[in-house]
Amino acid sequence: MGNIIYRRKKDNKENNGSRSRRIGGRSQRKMAAEEELLHRQALSMVLHQQQLSQRFDGSMSRRIGSTSSRRHTDPLANNEKKLVESLENIKFRRVVLIHGEGFGAWCWYKTIAQLEEVGLLPTAMDLTGSGIDLTDTNTVTTLAEYSKPLIQYLEALAEDEKVILVGHSSGGACLSYALENFPEKISKAIFLCATMVSNGQRPFDVFAEELGSAERFMQESEFLIYGNGKDEPPTGFMIEKQLMKGLYFNQSPTKDVALAMVTMRPTPVGPIMEKLSLSPEKYGSGRRFYIQTLDDRALSPDVQEKLVRENPPEGVYKIKGSDHCPFFSKPQSLHKILIEIVQIP
Repeated sequence: MGNIIYRRKKDNKENNGSRSRRIGGRSQRKMAAEEELLHRQALSMVLHQQQLSQRFDGSMSRRIGSTSSRRHTDPLANNEKKLVESLENIKFRRVVLIHGEGFGAWCWYKTIAQLEEVGLLPTAMDLTGSGIDLTDTNTVTTLAEYSKPLIQYLEALAEDEKVILVGHSSGGACLSYALENFPEKISKAIFLCATMVSNGQRPFDVFAEELGSAERFMQESEFLIYGNGKDEPPTGFMIEKQLMKGLYFNQSPTKDVALAMVTMRPTPVGPIMEKLSLSPEKYGSGRRFYIQTLDDRALSPDVQEKLVRENPPEGVYKIKGSDHCPFFSKPQSLHKILIEIVQIP
């Protein structure tokens, strides 16, 4: 029921003047509301996640309510039930979702819902200075600092507990860092159109074909942020929003793009410029899988193919028609692949 205002009737002149003012005020309010509608819809989703589903400090995941009423009429209900039953026998069911540059835990909201519906235990976390983490991005200078929420999560695991890591885009560097430092805690590492670097490489090197050399980028890029002043080295970067739409979201739904436009944050530049030291004994012993996105304009299919050729993982999967954000553009295809990898003995 809307708000109702009861007014005492006065003379016609006063009523006419008041009516004009009310109509003008309503018109202005309507225009402002329409202008902000898309932003409010996107932000409401993020706020809902924050309020209902924060599980760890610096991390966020979304708990989806009961879907039993829908399943009564779902023709695929039996198949889903069988899948849930088969996954109950999986020893390690925790799936940790790591976002890429500019994103946060919020970008995994569809993936979280799908994984929870089949009985898995997903957690999406904000890396330092990302999502709702309040750290100033300009103060994050190393990959260790950037990955701190993930490292703290792994350190807190029980001695016999392992997790499946999924890393998107530059978040792949955090997976590599974790594999090197906590190989005993990681059951599988899944690189989603991600920076799966080799020993001695920087995460940025993966994007060099699109962005040019690291040296040139640090000197000339218009996307750089100088948090300590123009006379000091850059501290972060943020791709212009219109350009980002074409690079990252060329196949993503409009609502998800709107969500991204109001929630993405700058990325610290230090971690992506850091060379990783990866050993055969630790990193090399991990079980790695790679998911390629075949309509990706941010990290081209050719570059992704080069990554898996130079640093072969245990398995390679491909998503047709997916842009750089399959959790938006092809969530069901991504879900099926994740479930398939989870089930590999």
